[in-house]
Amino acid sequence: MTEVMERTLASLPMFMKGELGGPFGVSRGFQTLIKAIGESQSKHEEERIMKKEVSYLQQKLTQPDISNKHMKELLVRLVYCNMLGHDITFGYIHALKLAQQGGLVEKRVGYLAVSLFLHEDHELIMLLINTIQKDLKSTNILHVCMGLTAVCALISTEMIPALLPMVEDKLQHPKEVVRKKAIMALHRFYLKAPNMVQHIHEKFRKVLCDRDPGVMGASLNIFYDLIKEDVEKHRDLTNTFACIMKQVIGGKLTNDFTYHSVPAPWIQVQLLRILGMLGAGHKKNSEQMYAVLDETLDKSEINHNIGYAVLYECVRTVTAIHPNPALLEKAAERIGRFLRSHSNNLRYLGITALTSMLPVLPGVAGEHQLVVIECLDDPDETLQRKTLDLLYRMTGPTNVTVICDRLISHLSTTADTYLQSDLVTKITQLAERYPS
Repeated sequence: MTEVMERTLASLPMFMKGELGGPFGVSRGFQTLIKAIGESQSKHEEERIMKKEVSYLQQKLTQPDISNKHMKELLVRLVYCNMLGHDITFGYIHALKLAQQGGLVEKRVGYLAVSLFLHEDHELIMLLINTIQKDLKSTNILHVCMGLTAVCALISTEMIPALLPMVEDKLQHPKEVVRKKAIMALHRFYLKAPNMVQHIHEKFRKVLCDRDPGVMGASLNIFYDLIKEDVEKHRDLTNTFACIMKQVIGGKLTNDFTYHSVPAPWIQVQLLRILGMLGAGHKKNSEQMYAVLDETLDKSEINHNIGYAVLYECVRTVTAIHPNPALLEKAAERIGRFLRSHSNNLRYLGITALTSMLPVLPGVAGEHQLVVIECLDDPDETLQRKTLDLLYRMTGPTNVTVICDRLISHLSTTADTYLQSDLVTKITQLAERYPS
């Protein structure tokens, strides 16, 4: 049993009793089942316990007049059985009924069970459409949120027309959590059937100016896909995205969005990716973002991995857009932080970033040549391969001797036949390219 599974099983009893904030008050019998599974000594013993539990649940669900409270507990137990890989198809219809008829907590359990048991093309999903429509029309915000969550998880292309108008209407909802879930649902619709949401692209633009940063941040995901599909239609938004980025790095958002001293890092990463697409091969757009990218490089915090993530994306964006010598030099200097790290993951990112910069700044790798060569001595084979590729790309008339000597030295120490073949090919090609 894996460590993650062991921790999950250990925490479930407390969760079910509400000690971890869970709403599911369940029977002592279920807690005993969880304990028995956690203490089972073999797969055979676990199978025996679970077969007995599945049989018990199947028998219970055939009884008439089961209260919603009791049905909620039985469904939670079915979810547990499903998680361990057992067939519980007999419970699907009961999960649908609880989502339709239960109270707040029961409906939540019903939706959760349905989303875990069924896929979007399952024949029973059609029975859920009326329930979702009813919840989207509800005045209870929690019902609306559950309906929108179900839309994101369960709706197929054929069902979109029946729900699209109601989901679109939720973009004007007074509560930010509903607006956020609505834009997420519309993103799902776009991924499923782009043509069905073409008429609301202008509304997506308005969401960028939403007063809640969470809603604005959710809209960035759909804009990333829209721009990736057709960048020309969205070039006029370059200045808007640059202004949003400036507000984020300037600390204009609340502390709720700060993570390890980095303001809204996930929003920053997505904005940088969008800016990279808008500025690629377009000088005018690139000029609109030079200042904010320079400020991002200056303010990047590297006291945590998330700070490195933002810095790495910024370097990639600077490399992708129309070249700016000053920005490229600053980005190259920041790459040194990755290469000097003790973490192989960060060093790998540094090598990758240097490789991407070579086409626009050929001499950049020479400044870090010694540090790059040292990466070959690391036992991490993935890092070695990435470093060898960079060394091959950065070789020129002035350093060909040093690099080839290092590659030959590495060739004599490695036992990896694939790596040996790759090294021989690279050394031979370099010798032919620089015969003198």
